[in-house]
Amino acid sequence: MTEHDAPVLVTGAASGIGLATAERLAACGRAVIGLDRRESPACETRLCDLSDPVSIDTAVASLPDAVSGLANVAGVPGTAPAETVLRVNFLGTRHLTRALTPRLLPGSAVVNVASVVAARGPTPRQTVAGLLATTGYEDGLNWCRSHTMSGADAYKFSKQAVIEWTLVASVALRERGVRVLSVSPGVTDTPILNDFRASMGEEAIDRAVTEAGRVGNPGDVGPVIAFLLSADAGWVNAVDLRVDGGLVGARLALPIHEGAVR
Repeated sequence: MTEHDAPVLVTGAASGIGLATAERLAACGRAVIGLDRRESPACETRLCDLSDPVSIDTAVASLPDAVSGLANVAGVPGTAPAETVLRVNFLGTRHLTRALTPRLLPGSAVVNVASVVAARGPTPRQTVAGLLATTGYEDGLNWCRSHTMSGADAYKFSKQAVIEWTLVASVALRERGVRVLSVSPGVTDTPILNDFRASMGEEAIDRAVTEAGRVGNPGDVGPVIAFLLSADAGWVNAVDLRVDGGLVGARLALPIHEGAVR
């Protein structure tokens, strides 16, 4: 069975980056099944709430025995309660991926959507390691409940955890012939952009947009995810790819006058 025979699964396929990913995959001839709380206009959909492990397990039970890729796109912003943010953005994403691992065909890939916000004042890695060391959804939830944080901080932390977990999972799944990567978008015009303005601050968002040159759109990110899920990216593994118009790279650049590097 090839990547074009078995479906690719896309969480959050009803809108935003998830929808753009599903549309690009379908345009490339891939079979796509969406996992979302709402029906996707782009593909067949299984209703699934990533904040609820029972809902995840029910959705998984309805899926084919073999899948050729998984795009973990669904997420909630920092305007939501911290526990909800961590349930969806990390715990539910990890639970779903673990449940689907036996069905991932050799040569397939898992692409997790993180965020460039994870690069700003990151939490110490040993703290993130504590969450990653938890054994399951409930164990992870207990860890989260013992580490109080705001919704905005939970969002940033959840995306850092996704990036770190991507590296761990890439090692665990390498022998199965499955690649695991993450993508970190910058400011993107999705239905939750106003939530980011509320949780991160208008000034911070506007500054990032100015530095990047414009607001990104789902069509900037979806095709990147689709490429990473394809055989053409077969030698790309265990990396976090920023899709942000060069925002973070420019901020990390040495303060050398441009005339000195030409």
